[in-house]
Amino acid sequence: MTSPHPALEPALESVLRAERAHHEACRTALAAMVEGAAEQVVTGEDVSASGADAEVLGYRLRSRAAAMRELPPGPLFFGRLDFADDAPGHGGQHYHLGRTRITEDPAAPPLVIDWRAPVSRAFYQASARAPQGVAVRRRFGWAPGSRGDSADLTGLEDEHLDRGETRDSAIVDSAIVDSAIVAREIERPRVGPMRDIAATIQPEQDDLVRAGLADSVCVQGAPGTGKTAVGLHRAAYLLYTHPERLRRSGLLILGPNPTFLGYIAEVLPALGETGVRQSTLLGEIARHPVTGTDPADTARVKHDARMAEVLRRALYARVAAGAARDLVVAEGPARWRVSAGELAAVVDQVRAEQPPYGTGRERVRARVVRLLRDRAERRSGLRPASWVRRVERCRPVTDQLDAVWPRVRPEEILAELLTDGEALAGAADGLLDAAERAALHWPRPPRSYRSARWSAADLVLLDELAGLIEHPEGHGHIVVDEAQDLSPMECRAIARRAAFGSLTVLGDLAQGTTPWAARDWSVHLRHLGRPDAAVVALTAGFRVPGAVLALANRLLARLDVAVPAARSLRTDGELTLRPTDDVQGATVTAVRAALAHEGSIAVIAADPDLPALQRALAAAGVETAGPDTLGARVTLVPASLVKGLEYDHVIAVEPAAVVEAEERGAHRLYVVLTRAVSRLDVVHSRPLPC
Repeated sequence: MTSPHPALEPALESVLRAERAHHEACRTALAAMVEGAAEQVVTGEDVSASGADAEVLGYRLRSRAAAMRELPPGPLFFGRLDFADDAPGHGGQHYHLGRTRITEDPAAPPLVIDWRAPVSRAFYQASARAPQGVAVRRRFGWAPGSRGDSADLTGLEDEHLDRGETRDSAIVDSAIVDSAIVAREIERPRVGPMRDIAATIQPEQDDLVRAGLADSVCVQGAPGTGKTAVGLHRAAYLLYTHPERLRRSGLLILGPNPTFLGYIAEVLPALGETGVRQSTLLGEIARHPVTGTDPADTARVKHDARMAEVLRRALYARVAAGAARDLVVAEGPARWRVSAGELAAVVDQVRAEQPPYGTGRERVRARVVRLLRDRAERRSGLRPASWVRRVERCRPVTDQLDAVWPRVRPEEILAELLTDGEALAGAADGLLDAAERAALHWPRPPRSYRSARWSAADLVLLDELAGLIEHPEGHGHIVVDEAQDLSPMECRAIARRAAFGSLTVLGDLAQGTTPWAARDWSVHLRHLGRPDAAVVALTAGFRVPGAVLALANRLLARLDVAVPAARSLRTDGELTLRPTDDVQGATVTAVRAALAHEGSIAVIAADPDLPALQRALAAAGVETAGPDTLGARVTLVPASLVKGLEYDHVIAVEPAAVVEAEERGAHRLYVVLTRAVSRLDVVHSRPLPC
């Protein structure tokens, strides 16, 4: 920021004027780039090329033009690197860093370098001890909420790494704690959706962001360590580094619920990446709407890894080599025959190869037709492809194929298991006990699978069956957030979609709240198909104040997971405990006090307690919104939906009720207490669980 020493003010103001002028030049150049991208689309539509080439070119040009138009308004650079004269490759050069590359002409030196470019890495990694050729690193301070007006550039900080003068001289585990600009950016109010952290990425985060496309990484991130931001920025980095490959194979972001997806939706567009699919796992696998619910015991069995083998057995029980009969195909007066023994041998051979069920059926068909073709050609010469196609679909072949390897739908298999006790007992023999099989049985079986009311857990099982029948389309990379809450069967659904790609797995074992939540990353990674993925722990928190984190850490002893305690790099923030006999009245008082401060306010309570709190706040004249309303001043959030969200001021109501509301309630409370960025009020009439 502007130096406190009056004698330096004129010099700093001169530098600021020069940087503002550079920003104006960048704005002009960016406007020209946007206009040029639109003109290229018009020109590209008139190119002389084959239809396929023109279509590909048109798609690329339109995508680029759309991406340029959709860049959100804001400052065009956040940092600058000045390299020493003797720096290899960049001697004497200086570069401004921003969220996207800006240039006046493709052949001209860029006005702004993309934060993902190789040269930009020094901005995040250089230090006085290892300057990496950098003489001066400059950080820019912008007015909060700036939409890119050059006048909003209000300050700067220079770190003279070549002199050993650096603002990260008080480094704690490589995290900058002495930069006013970085601190202000991290601590500014959390209003609206999640922001990118391109300006404040720390060295250990940068290592994860720039991991190679072939590498699968698991980030065990304590609250406030930026694990979600790391995953999103890694996605942006991979899209920048491998654009063609990921355009073909796809990149997918998976979040725990639509509220969370809405919260993170603007991060990738702010980094220049549009059109990336962001979804929940249920949104990816759902073959039907969720219209049914499962008791807790039933859901637990359905999500258990043993169900994969139960389903496989049930599916392949339909394959019946013993049902083979002599196959005879007539061609005029000729008769071509495959004996029952030969057909059964083909079925056994294909099954031993363990192809997907649907592939196996077609493999049996192809081999049987090959036998018929060989016999026909030995008798009367070559047969054309049209003959093969006709025989493949003829009635005798299809009838025999349906007998030995019938066509099936996942819904048929699952409905039979959930309604037919004998079928389930056969498929689950040695895997599920009688009580577990009873839990799976539908109490009111539907007339057929077509009228079944499928639960969310059923959809996971249907996806497993569908994957056994035919492999799903995969992605080149998948980012999975809040992964600790996935069940083994859900992990398998993700693994099928990343069979030929890589994963970024984000989570915190201490925040696992589902009955099947992970206790150990090694087990989860095995179900995700990445047992050798590196597990990297982030423990240095930039978001949650130290006093708030100290209270939450007292819960760790009650959680059945081994994770290192989070450590906060912030000494600001406030923690207020409000013991009371009138919880609703104290909550209203806490909200009114919070309204005196800047930023977002969340009232978080056990789900059943929320309606009464809403009525109390409404009666007191306090306007509230639900968690899906981004940017609201006061938000009422059920504890079950708060994971991954953050607010400036959190009012946690009756922690004991949060703990008692569910099986892993202590984990849920740990989540609730760590949502506060600046201040936490704990309103309680009962003893605190921590």
